[in-house]
Amino acid sequence: MEFSHTASLGGGVIGASWTALFLASGRSVAVFDPAPDSEKRVRDYVEMAWPTMTELGLTKNGNPEAVSFHSSAPEAVDGAGFVQESVPERLPVKHALFAEIEPVLGADAVLASSASGLTLGQMQGGWTDPSRMVLGHPFNPPHLIPLVEVMGNDKTAPGVVDAAERFYASVGKTTIRVNKEVPGHVANRLQAAVWREAINLVIQGVASVEDVDKAMWAGPGLRWAAMGPTMLFNLGAGEGGLQAFCDHFTDTFNGWWDDLGQIHLTPDIAAQLIDGVNHEAGGQTQAELSARRDALITAMQKATAELR
Repeated sequence: MEFSHTASLGGGVIGASWTALFLASGRSVAVFDPAPDSEKRVRDYVEMAWPTMTELGLTKNGNPEAVSFHSSAPEAVDGAGFVQESVPERLPVKHALFAEIEPVLGADAVLASSASGLTLGQMQGGWTDPSRMVLGHPFNPPHLIPLVEVMGNDKTAPGVVDAAERFYASVGKTTIRVNKEVPGHVANRLQAAVWREAINLVIQGVASVEDVDKAMWAGPGLRWAAMGPTMLFNLGAGEGGLQAFCDHFTDTFNGWWDDLGQIHLTPDIAAQLIDGVNHEAGGQTQAELSARRDALITAMQKATAELR
């Protein structure tokens, strides 16, 4: 097994989820988080996530007890072949962490950052030699959602991005290669674009928060869970493919794009959305909604696994 011993830096929701997934794959995990209750939180999360991962067939070689907890980041990364960093997204915090662990990081180790808002170039400033670092941005929760966005640049050593992609594939992830630095990478920008128009439809009075959400999960969301938008439009035109689709719908889409909202999230808009989502929740707690979300995602993953 490549990278049989791993490290997880940060014991929050993302770090704990990564820890659970790495343990499920049969690897050992060394965890660092300075919070006094981090060990309990991570162990509780692993226990919570294990049945779902088992249902998805991810725990056949796993051992939830193959985890250790460390009081310092250098102690945690010492001897680890793959390190997943998920500490708070503040450059001073990340830079200080990288400077602290660099002297003990193995020469062939790979460090991947879960950062969603910071770019690889920004984070590399914390290193003397950033050649072993890549972006490895997951979708929350990492033990359940397959996507990881992977990126290296001209400061990344040859083979490091490939090694990261192999590792992620070995723990059941689906990777994409990010070729150019942009804020938010790829998937978050797609989310942001859709949410911007969802908010615009609400504040323009076109539909309620609940109905806009329903329009997504009962409509295009189902198709997008199968294939991406460009391939789906390619199929939508039949034998003519994407060329026929563009020939037919160019003016239509240009008109829609011209009419899309250009909005900014303000306190008043946030309050309107919060009222709407509370009504949509219908009294369910965050825990209940999260459990329902995870059950739906798990069911979809199981149903489509043999078709991928």
